[in-house]
Amino acid sequence: MASKIHTTNYFDTFIEVAEDCPVKESEIPNKAGTVADLQYKMLHSAPHKYTSDDVLFSVYAKRMEIPKNKWKEEREKFFSRGQPCFRSSPLTKRYGWGILSNSEGKIALLPMESKEYKKLRENKKPKHLKAMRSSRIYKT
Repeated sequence: MASKIHTTNYFDTFIEVAEDCPVKESEIPNKAGTVADLQYKMLHSAPHKYTSDDVLFSVYAKRMEIPKNKWKEEREKFFSRGQPCFRSSPLTKRYGWGILSNSEGKIALLPMESKEYKKLRENKKPKHLKAMRSSRIYKT
């Protein structure tokens, strides 16, 4: 029996920076090999080329040193259980980057200080989500 495949992909969705993000302008992650660094490098150079699933698995595979010839099989295992989406990425929580997914589920980074980011925040479309807060204390 085939296991259920989960996905982290969003379609026509804008993930805003977390409310408790510590920066006022987006920052480039500066510690090589971290999740944030690998996600940033993959997305910054290729907007709307990859889905969230593509990026999250690729980063996992690189960090776990999984050989490329095993990626198909390992990707199925990886997504056979739920995975955190880009709402919990350090890029959206700590470094000040928004994520915009298009109708195909391909994603792009948007710096929080950019005109495009600000314009998207003011519009009702696409669908809006907030990145997850880092702190557990919520304002009421």
